[in-house]
Parts: sequence; C-alpha cells; structure tokens
Amino acid sequence: MPLYDCMLLLKPHVRKESLMDLVARVSKHVCRRNGVITDMKSFGTVQLGYGIKKLDGRYYQGQLMQMTMMTTPNINKELHYLNKEDRLLRWLLVKHRETKYGQEFLSEEDSKSEFNKLQRSSIYNMDESETEDDDDDDEEYDVKYDVEG
Repeated sequence: MPLYDCMLLLKPHVRKESLMDLVARVSKHVCRRNGVITDMKSFGTVQLGYGIKKLDGRYYQGQLMQMTMMTTPNINKELHYLNKEDRLLRWLLVKHRETKYGQEFLSEEDSKSEFNKLQRSSIYNMDESETEDDDDDDEEYDVKYDVEG
C-alpha cells in the first residue's frame, strides 16, 4: 500500500475536541479500509498567505494537521466527504513517491563518477608548495610594535 499525507486546514476557532473528533473520523475511515495511520502532527495555528473565503467569513489563519497514512490508492475518492465538513477550510491528499537517499539516489554510473570527482578534488590533493611549512614565509610580513607605557 502506498504512503499518503493528508493535510487538514481547520478554521482557527475550532476547539481541540472538535478537531480530534474530525481526525478520529478520518482515522476510522482509513482503518476500515485496512489502512494504517503511521504519523500525526499538529502545526498549531498558522498564518495563511491569503484569505480563504467561506460562507461565514474570510479566514487569514487556520489550524494545520498532517496525518501520514498507508492505505489503498482509492482513498482520494473516499475522502471527498470532507468537502462538506464545515470545520475545514481546505484539505489535501499527497502521495509519497518512491524517494531514495544517498547512493540509491544516484544510478551506478553516476555514483562512480561522483566519487571519482571527490577523490580528485583539490581539497584532498595539495600542491607541493602548500605542504611545506608556510610559517617561515610569513616572518617577513610580521611587524612588531614597541609599546611604551
């Protein structure tokens, strides 16, 4: 089953009990479809970049929740009942893509060329002039001042 993020933007005046009721409703819906809620985050009240107009006014703030879930691909169609939810300003379902990190991100040929670049880098290869002790050369530029007290 693929992994999804469900972002819920609720009206700023919605009480915590009401917010948890909505989250529990979505969670039960996912669990009934043999899905699993893997993570849940609350970002608290956030300032919006623009006002969202609803029947009861325009909102410039909202309470942001993120639910990460593993469920069937038809969850997007099944969550459309959220459109009629009056506590919500917006909701969004985002599918996680197959993200790869580190060497898995690079193909085998790319990873070899990247490592070869690192080995030949000027950071690791120093010129002979740089390996000598440079402190002797700096003595001619050192100026000593006599301070009379």
